[in-house]
Amino acid sequence: MNLVTGASGLLGSHIVEQLRRRGRPVRVLLRRGAARGWLETQGVEYAEGDLTDAASLATACRGVGTVYHAAARVGDWGPWDDFVRVSIDGTRELIDAAAAAKVQRFVHVSSISAYGHVNGPGIVLDETAPLGQNVYRWSYYTRAKVEAERLVWDRHRRGAIPVSVIRPSWIYGPRDRTSIARIINLIRTRKAKLLGDGENRLNTVYAGNVAECCILAADSPRAVGQAYNASHDGTITQRQMYDLIARALGCPPVTKCVPYRAAYNVAFLLECMGHLFRWKKPPMITRYSVWLMGRRSFFEAQKAREELGWRPSITYDVGVPMTVRWHLAKEGGAGVEADVQATANAPILAAG
Repeated sequence: MNLVTGASGLLGSHIVEQLRRRGRPVRVLLRRGAARGWLETQGVEYAEGDLTDAASLATACRGVGTVYHAAARVGDWGPWDDFVRVSIDGTRELIDAAAAAKVQRFVHVSSISAYGHVNGPGIVLDETAPLGQNVYRWSYYTRAKVEAERLVWDRHRRGAIPVSVIRPSWIYGPRDRTSIARIINLIRTRKAKLLGDGENRLNTVYAGNVAECCILAADSPRAVGQAYNASHDGTITQRQMYDLIARALGCPPVTKCVPYRAAYNVAFLLECMGHLFRWKKPPMITRYSVWLMGRRSFFEAQKAREELGWRPSITYDVGVPMTVRWHLAKEGGAGVEADVQATANAPILAAG
């Protein structure tokens, strides 16, 4: 049995999908009363509970061989206590429950942001880079990812449970209900702007490809005690990414630019105002989002390719239009059918 947390989210749903396409049994941790929608099409088993309920986690882990921990408090805004409760304390409760149940492998989904907000021309980082460097004030998502990963490594070093860590970058794909909608709206309304000249390489990766990396790590004895960046599907610049989305929408390409430093300074000012006046919703832009799209540093994924044989099966020219079509179908009123059809014909790695 494979337990997946965060199965109603973007990456978690793709892990479920890839496991089921391989004929593997899946149990998902789901809060009582949560909408099941697309999950009902996957033939999964349900374990009611959440990361803050230790008793439900003990039940969910019973009889499980591998845990794929994709649940976290996501986003670049919100109270620190929420990130602690879900991403840090929730991870502690889950890995301890998994260890008590003698789970054979714990695959923890971290993030390249756990390295910190490193930026600069020519900087290339791999898995040897230290965590938590130059973390912005109020960057609670990054801080929580750093602490959760350190906690997981602590349990592994103590011999409690064999661990593998996957560090994705910005994930996109069908069932993305946050970032793709914002970008599409900006392009449609002609408000989208390139940060800098737009020629920086983006670290963006298709959700199904990250899911494949997670499964390859779970299957590999070599991956025990190892971290892997699942951080790109090849070479794509910020400008090329916008062009692919605009083309799929039938919109003109994005040509307007704004200096990176100017966008960063505006984002910092908005964050200060947001915290001063206790805004519930995030500012229009944050320093994290500016760093995500406009940074000059790059996170390499060669280790996963060499040690796991990871070869992303969905390329940008396939994945980006597929994601836009999914969004348009959902926007047009399509329900679960859009979620199912979006990836129905996607290839599957032979290694899986």
